[in-house]
Order: sequence, then C-alpha cells, then structure tokens
Amino acid sequence: MGSADSKLNFRKAVIQLTTKTQPVEATDDAFWDQFWADTATSVQDVFALVPAAEIRAVREESPSNLATLCYKAVEKLVQGAESGCHSEKEKQIVLNCSRLLTRVLPYIFEDPDWRGFFWSTVPGAGRAGGDDDGENARPLAESLLLAIADLLFCPDFTVQSHRRSTVDSAEDVHSLDSCEYIWEAGVGFAHSPQPNYIHDLNRMELLKLLLTCFSEAMYLPPAPDSGSTNPWVQFFCSTENRHALPLFTSLLNTVCAYDPVGYGIPYNHLLFSDYREPLVEEAAQVLIVTLDHDSATSASPTVDGTTTGTAMDDADPPGPENLFVNYLSRIHREEDFQFILKGIARLLSNPLLQTYLPNSTKKIQFHQELLVLFWKLCDFNKKFLFFVLKSSDVLDILVPILYFLNDARADHSRVGLMHIGVFILLLLSGERNFGVRLNKPYSVRVPMDIPVFTGTHADLLIVVFHKIITSGHQRLQPLFDCLLTIVVNGNSNLVYAIIRKRSVFHQLANLPADPPAIHKALQRRRRPPESLSRTGSQEGASMEGSRPAAPAEPGTLKTSLVATPGIDKLTEKSQVSEDGTLQSLEPMSQQSSAEGSPTAEEPEQAWREQRRLSSASASGQWNPTSEWVLSWKSKLPLQTIMRLLQVLVPQVEKICIDKGLTDESEILRFLQHGTLVGLLPVPHPILIRKYQANSGTAMWFRTYMWGVIYLRNVDPPVWYDTDVKLFEIQRV
Repeated sequence: MGSADSKLNFRKAVIQLTTKTQPVEATDDAFWDQFWADTATSVQDVFALVPAAEIRAVREESPSNLATLCYKAVEKLVQGAESGCHSEKEKQIVLNCSRLLTRVLPYIFEDPDWRGFFWSTVPGAGRAGGDDDGENARPLAESLLLAIADLLFCPDFTVQSHRRSTVDSAEDVHSLDSCEYIWEAGVGFAHSPQPNYIHDLNRMELLKLLLTCFSEAMYLPPAPDSGSTNPWVQFFCSTENRHALPLFTSLLNTVCAYDPVGYGIPYNHLLFSDYREPLVEEAAQVLIVTLDHDSATSASPTVDGTTTGTAMDDADPPGPENLFVNYLSRIHREEDFQFILKGIARLLSNPLLQTYLPNSTKKIQFHQELLVLFWKLCDFNKKFLFFVLKSSDVLDILVPILYFLNDARADHSRVGLMHIGVFILLLLSGERNFGVRLNKPYSVRVPMDIPVFTGTHADLLIVVFHKIITSGHQRLQPLFDCLLTIVVNGNSNLVYAIIRKRSVFHQLANLPADPPAIHKALQRRRRPPESLSRTGSQEGASMEGSRPAAPAEPGTLKTSLVATPGIDKLTEKSQVSEDGTLQSLEPMSQQSSAEGSPTAEEPEQAWREQRRLSSASASGQWNPTSEWVLSWKSKLPLQTIMRLLQVLVPQVEKICIDKGLTDESEILRFLQHGTLVGLLPVPHPILIRKYQANSGTAMWFRTYMWGVIYLRNVDPPVWYDTDVKLFEIQRV
C-alpha cells in the first residue's frame, strides 16, 4: 500500500510541475522534495510516471521550472556526496535524484538551445559551502560529475568501509584514499572486497546516470573531420576528478574479473539472481565511452616503465589529457596483462560454451562492448598487443571473433559486429607473430556451421573467410579487401594452410568476374536514396543482445556513417628489414614496394589482353605461336622454381640410383629435412599492411559504440523516442 501511495504522490508532483504556468521558486523545498524525499520509486517507475511528452512540454512552456528541477536534483547529489549518505533517507534521495536526471537529461540534450544549460554557472550550485553569489560556483555539469565520482566511492553506499566507525564529517570524506576502495581485485589492486549486491545496485544506478551524461554525443550529427571531444568525458577524465585512477581501475577490474559461470552449477542463473552482470555491462559501457579518444589527431600515448602502489604511475604523463587513456596506455606488468587477457577471453568465449544439459550455462550478451574494449587496449597499449601475440593466448580471442563473424555474416542488422571483428583481425595481422600463432592445431570444436576439417587455426581462419565471401550479404563487400589483406599480410606461415585449402581459393577464383556479372552486381548495389533508408545500406550496429523485457523495443538500428575507409586509408605499408624490424614506407615510395610484384594496373591490363586473345581465338582469327609463348613465359616468376629444380633434381636422382628407391616416402623425408639456404635468390622484402589510425575509423567506432549502447539500454529505455542525430533508427 505504501508503495502505491508513493507512486501516486510522485505522479501528482509531476502533474503539478507540468501544469504550473508560473515559475516555482528554488527555495520552495516543500514542492521540490515531492520528487525525491518522500518517494521510493524504482527507475522503471520513474520512466513510466514521467512521460516524454510532459518533459518536452515543461521544456517548451515552463523552461525555468525544468531548469530548477535539474539544479535542485544536482544540489541533492552534491549534498549527499558531501555528507556521506549515512542515513537511509539520504541514500534514497540520492537514488531518486539519479533516476530523475537519467530520465530528463536526454531531453535536455536533444534541444540545441538547452545543451549549454549544464555548462552554465548557477549561483549556489558549487560544492557544499559555495557562495550564493556564484563567484566560486562550478558549472552544473562539473558539480554533477564530481558528485557522481564521490558517490561511487561513498562508504556503506557503494563501497564497504574498512573502518570500524562510519565516516561522519565532510573533512573525513575528502580525506579518504579512494584507491583503498577499488571495487574488485585485479590490475594494481590485490584485495577482493566482500560481494554486496546492494552496493552493486547503487553503483549501477550511478553508472547509468554517468553514461546518460556522456550521451550528449548521440545528439550531434557525425562529423569525422571535426575532431571534437565530448566535454562531459573530457572533464570527468581530467585531473579535476580525484577519483579518476581508482574509478578506471574499478571499471576495468570489474569487467575482467567477472565469471558468469560461477561455480559451474547447472542452471545456477535460473536459481539465483546475478546482480553482478548488470553492473559489469554498465562498467564496460562507461569504460569504452571514456576511452573514446581519436589517437590520429594527437600524440600517441607513451608507455611508462615506472610503477607505484598501483600498476600506473600517478604523475601527470605526457600524451592525451584523458587520464583514462593514459592509465590504460601505461599498464605494463605481465600479471596485469594476463589478468585482462584471460578475463576478456573468458567472457568472449562464454556464448560458445556447450554442455550436455541444454541451456544450463549462463550466456552473456555484451560481447560487442568487449570487442570494442579489446580494440582500445590493443590500440592504446602496444605492450599489451605484443603480449597478446607472444603466446597462443591470442587464439582464445581469435576463435570467438571468428565465431561471431560466421554467425553474423548473413544478418543485415549485424554489419557493425562484422566490421569490428574484421578490424581487430586486421590490427593483429599487422604483427609478424600472428601468423606464427595460427600454426597451432585446431582441436577445440565450437558450434559453427562450417565443414569439419583437421588442421590448424589458419585453416579455420580461411574457412570462415571463405564462408563470409561466398555466403555473406552484399553489404559486406567493402570488407573483402580487409579479409584478403589479413590472409596475405606478411604471414608466410599461412602458405601451407592456403595449399591445404586450395579448393577454397579455387572456388573464390572462379566466382563470376566477367563484365556482365560485375555490372549486374553493381546495379544491385546502386539503389536510389529512398530505398537506401529502407534497406539499411548504411553502416549498421547490431541489434543483438537487446533485452526484450522493455516496452520500448527500438527495432533495427542503422547508423548514418560516411563510407568505411578503403584498405589504403586503413593501413600503412611496413617493410621487414634484415634485422627483423618493421620500417614504415613513405606513401610516395611505391616503386620499391612494388618490386617483385605487379602493380595494380598490370593485372587489369593482363586480364584485358587475355580476354581479347580468348575472343579472337574463339573466332578463329588467331593461332598461338612460339613467339607468343616466349612473350609471356619470360615474364613468369620462375627463377625460384628453376633454381629449386636445378639443385634438387640431381640430388634426388642420385639417392634413387644409390639406394634403388621406388617409394616416394623417403624422397619426401629428404626434401622435408633439406635446406636451400644460400641457394635461392634473395626474395623481395616482406610487405605488411599495418592498421593506421585515422579520423574516419574513429568516427565509425564512436557511432558503432553508441549504437550498441542505445540498443543495450532498453530496461529502462533511456534514449528511446528521443531525437538522436548520430545514427538513424528504423523501428520494425
């Protein structure tokens, strides 16, 4: 009964706010306290009791009341952070204000005239004790972000206090070392706090509000060349936030330490509520948003070899001003790398787990966020990338990615997932160790609809790529260059896999390539703009993983992106020198990189000549001559083969005569253990295409990331039915 009365009173307060035509004074606490002091509504109740139409009506007809509502809610959060939230009433006020701001903020962002409101200085809106005249007051956005950061490390509200008595003064609150209250053991922190589901729920509410604050980026149109930064993220990840280091560590450790299987009891997810998974999802989303930094427009983060009590040095390092990016780039201990890699691999492999009991293992749905996080780790921390490729652990990442690529190849709504998976493989293939690791035999079977084979992980890679090219939908064609680049990217170890799978490449080589077929394919791709908006030919983010338990099922998301950059824009050429190091080639020095291999125009000319000669032969007007044979035979790269035969044929003949061999097994054994070092001509330098950061792909990742977050947050539907500009929504 009490809960029903609470909802009724809250609804009455909302109606009063929407019907009042005169501004309500900020000092009228009796009116404003109706929204948070005397209610115990859940976040779902707030979204149901505060309709979108009424928020927009207040914004248009009573803007001062909406401004006062936001200001008063932020003020309550600041007071709660200062006091420490000792009483249950204070905790409830903080949660109610968080839920109300989560509901209102998207409608502030969608109106260009309101976006600057939170960055204005409101008298009395600073920290506790701020001057009413506004001289020392902070912008409302800064006060809100700092209050959220303080509340995320508030003893007995979101963290377990290590002290016998509760902190009872503002001075004690600010004297706390929040590095002692990191949420989970892992990177730079060895203590694992006792699980507390109330703390997890409170953290999740605050992280959802924080993510909503960052979501202003969704209401700005995509602008790949602007290089603009998100002011909310920029301030939160700056030195102004004294909790930046423990919060970054808490988010990273919470994600990487999560084990959805737990103790492995069958159907445990049906018997017990898992309060940790929603927190892990929110932590992963907040983490990837705070790491949204365009490395192409700034200096690359440097890796610092020093260490302090945590894994990262606490001094201000050179590089980006975003402290989260700096902390990520400075992780260097192998035990920390192992913890991160094992955690991400465990979560990515979770959907692949098979048991004898159907549906007995819990399946997570936030693998897209994990892929973006893994990309950020490899892109910002090169030591982590080298660690991943140093051992066969990289295969624990490779196999799930290939599983997701194969599973999504025919789904138009999961093009974004295909892109992020291929981009990660392109990044890994730029390192020489990638091909070496692919030589490991593939023995663990995962549920994929591919032919059964015996071979290595290189075979698995080629089989999956073949399925994508031959049975994927047409929107994947821009990725084909990337797929082929991954295969031939200096990975000489793939040669044997290519030989084993020669039938696959034979089929690819025999795909329709005549002009009528090409013209027909192009005609299918060239559709008028009206049909583009209906068929989803723009870049799409996956709808997969969105929970259907909300009344606001968004439907299919399509992102309005510029075209995916070509392979020449995505990569830069690197040459392997004699000492094994990589040397970047200048864009103008194309002649040296093309030696030993035909240029892009030569295959086309040869193809045209072949077509002309074939048609002439069919009409009986031309006959082959010895001069014609010599004209193309002299151009064949037969030097290596001829030298091989020149050296080996006499040796094989001698063995056969001396031993009277008639069986080829011993001859094959001789060839396998022989060497041609010093006999073969010097090959042309190995060329590797390495991923090159650029503003186009940075914009693509930003759009894809926010598209995934939009679809994943449907309970409650934070951004549903708002005027999102970053991508296009199609509801079905």
